[in-house]
Amino acid sequence: MKILATYNIKGGVGKTAAAVNLAFLAARGGARTLVWDLDPQGAATFYFRVKPRVKGGGKRLLRGKGDLDTQIKGTDYPNLELLPADFSYRHMDIVLDDAKKPTNRLRKLLRPLGPQYDYLVLDCPPSISLVSEAVFRAADVLLVPIIPTTLSLRTLDQLLTFRADNSLDGVAVLPFFSMVDRRKRLHRSVVESLPAEVPDLLATAIPYASDVERMGLQREPLHVYAPRCQAAQAYEKLWGEIVARIGE
Repeated sequence: MKILATYNIKGGVGKTAAAVNLAFLAARGGARTLVWDLDPQGAATFYFRVKPRVKGGGKRLLRGKGDLDTQIKGTDYPNLELLPADFSYRHMDIVLDDAKKPTNRLRKLLRPLGPQYDYLVLDCPPSISLVSEAVFRAADVLLVPIIPTTLSLRTLDQLLTFRADNSLDGVAVLPFFSMVDRRKRLHRSVVESLPAEVPDLLATAIPYASDVERMGLQREPLHVYAPRCQAAQAYEKLWGEIVARIGE
């Protein structure tokens, strides 16, 4: 099982849209795929039309007192399942802080799921915290959407510095451009210049598109209601690039 985490310190960069659409593409290709919505806001859970609730809350789940399998919900799509968000996840840092070896807790919790799934996609809350470090130690790959702006690039630098300072070299970091508006000079300039500075940057950029914004209205992955749009094609290309990097 490959564990992929869509993550960024900064919110509003297209992280959840990437998690939902990439997971859908993985499942559509025949891979057994699970999405765990770790964000208490529950956007991925909302997109999949599932109630954001975990029986007993996140505290019971993280402490291993609840059966993870019983919390997993089906979606409307073959091969794609969801471990929904719960508002109690807002206290996840506190729960982990009380645990023994807190940064290894997620990895230990997820290990038994290996035989059941080909891909596990973690949709992470925007922060740099104990939860973040636990995700870094559990995941094989961090998929990091970045908007081509100064502040977004700054958070990428902070993430890479945090990984180095905390000896988290076991997780690969694959940034990619998100919400790109090529009408803007700054966006064009950053998209052209950054590949020389960040060797692991994925080549595919996701455009800024109203079709992606409509996910909140449609409550479906982009490919269900607008499969031929530019953004859908970009996500397909991005998924192919990710698979080529990490192997199937």
